[in-house]
Amino acid sequence: MSIKTIAAKIFAHYVYRKTQRWANNPVATQQQVFEELIQKAKSTQFGKDHNFEAIRTFEDFAKQVPIRDYEGLRTYVDRVVHGEENILWPGKPLYFAKTSGTTSGAKYIPLTKESMPYHIEAARDAILHYIYQTGKAGFVDGKMIFLQGSPILEDKNGIQFGRLSGIVAHYVPKYLQRNRLPSLETNCIEDWETKVNAIVEETFNEDMTVISGIPSWVQMYFEKLQDKAQKPVGSLFKNFNLFIYGGVNYEPYRAKFENLIGRKVDSIELFPASEGFFAYQDLQNEKGMLLLLKAGIFYEFIKANEFFNANPKRHTIGEVEIGVNYVLIISTNAGLWGYNIGDTVEFTSTQPYRVIVSGRIKHFISAFGEHVIGKEVEQAIQEAIAGTEIRINEFTVAPQITPKSGLPYHEWFIEFENLPEDENRFAEAIDASMRKQNVYYDDLIQGNVLQKLKITKVVKNGFQDYMKSIGRLGGQNKIPRLSNDRSVADQLETY
Repeated sequence: MSIKTIAAKIFAHYVYRKTQRWANNPVATQQQVFEELIQKAKSTQFGKDHNFEAIRTFEDFAKQVPIRDYEGLRTYVDRVVHGEENILWPGKPLYFAKTSGTTSGAKYIPLTKESMPYHIEAARDAILHYIYQTGKAGFVDGKMIFLQGSPILEDKNGIQFGRLSGIVAHYVPKYLQRNRLPSLETNCIEDWETKVNAIVEETFNEDMTVISGIPSWVQMYFEKLQDKAQKPVGSLFKNFNLFIYGGVNYEPYRAKFENLIGRKVDSIELFPASEGFFAYQDLQNEKGMLLLLKAGIFYEFIKANEFFNANPKRHTIGEVEIGVNYVLIISTNAGLWGYNIGDTVEFTSTQPYRVIVSGRIKHFISAFGEHVIGKEVEQAIQEAIAGTEIRINEFTVAPQITPKSGLPYHEWFIEFENLPEDENRFAEAIDASMRKQNVYYDDLIQGNVLQKLKITKVVKNGFQDYMKSIGRLGGQNKIPRLSNDRSVADQLETY
């Protein structure tokens, strides 16, 4: 056992004990974070505009600070981007994480000297909790890779900006630098396909033990490795036993990954975003991720089915219930206040508080009042392929409101790796799961408002080609699981 392995196990035990202290005192921990945030931001422009000086309780805060998305906060963010100080948070940000917004164009999310360390610590602590729970630490002596955006940063009025994953790349600890791949030169390649090809060449003969990234893009990397090696990835990297992922649900990809790898490997799910690092999987046998309550973020939760009401109730951590779909609202030490990040979560546990990401509040289908969400379509796919040889690469769902004949329906665009022997039976299995999960959808089928779903097969690499055509191949970009219009579906018909 190497010195690095021994040190990792000792540090893992320390971090676990530290986590337990706040996880076992959730309400008090969040109250402390709330008070610290308000106190720190009293003298900012936002704090003055929203009378932070008079805020004593969460109820005061909820009265003074409305729920906003990026557009709602944009007048403040634009002032920060233009170089003004003390607008949303004291001083200036260290960085802006640049993201692509569907309605806002480019979004610039501030990262401050107070918020940045939590992005790094959370990723580290996720791995340390895995070590503590499993006792497996040998991977720290091998090579590790995170498929990420370019670390090249640009400047905007004296503040550097780039993709979050590129910014985080500058914070890799020195003790991991020798283990880290790809090289800086390769990591700086902007074109995704060129970059993945270069990563394949760099890693092909290395002892890869940890691989991390968004599943859809790691899948692309694995496929290229397999094509080059003409054997499973797990035979090429014999010590590869840990896959770390975030951004999308891994379950629809799991069967395909296990086929590409040639065996099962452990995995750790993360819930990071430019706005904050919210949760990570702390137990291998738990479905949910531990919500990070002591990370400079104060959380609020609004029931998704009430979110578009005039004055929906804003719940704090002590008021949430297991199994309810909530819109996640955050206030942070990067200066985001009552901020809707767009994600919905569902609690799987309240002792401690664990969540799954159930979807996006803007990503749903309710063209006929069915209120279908991402979690439901993902579960339907999982149930339909369970116990079969069917493997899928990617999928998305959209309503077909004006079919050429017959009733409207939900259209499922699926890129199969292995086709079902009986496509009708496969479609029926998905439909049965949807009807079981969603009473509104079931009522519409029974009431002859909708006909049963239809599957449209997408050609091999069709989703990748589509993403490339819109300039969003690779990085942190993801295919939406479902949408309430045909904006994606109509373009996919080409493929």
